[in-house]
Amino acid sequence: MADKKYIAAIGRRKNATAQVRLTPESKRTFVINERAIDDYFTVEEYRKVIQSPLALVETKDGFHISIVVRGGGISAQADAIRHGIARALEKYNAELRGELKSAGYLKRDPRRKERKKPGLRKARKRPAWSKR
Repeated sequence: MADKKYIAAIGRRKNATAQVRLTPESKRTFVINERAIDDYFTVEEYRKVIQSPLALVETKDGFHISIVVRGGGISAQADAIRHGIARALEKYNAELRGELKSAGYLKRDPRRKERKKPGLRKARKRPAWSKR
């Protein structure tokens, strides 16, 4: 597999980072952190999120998709993988950019956790006020 060409891309969401490699093959397979997609993501909704860029562009080509994902929670990791797959598909075929962009798959979601402020319990939660 070392001699095969692949398309690499990085996807991010919150603190999750996904390194995606698309290798053209006869059928579609996913390997996430050296595990099958069904083993890594047990919830069907996250598997649909990951496969949504491929379903949107309806490529007749098969891909072996190898992913290394770190950081964040399970939902952020799924979104990071989707972002990385969309970016890799754009590198694979530039004509797919319009479809992927209109669906919002190429935009990196910038929302992050707000920092805790001094004197507060969390970012915005204040201690209860007491008269005495």
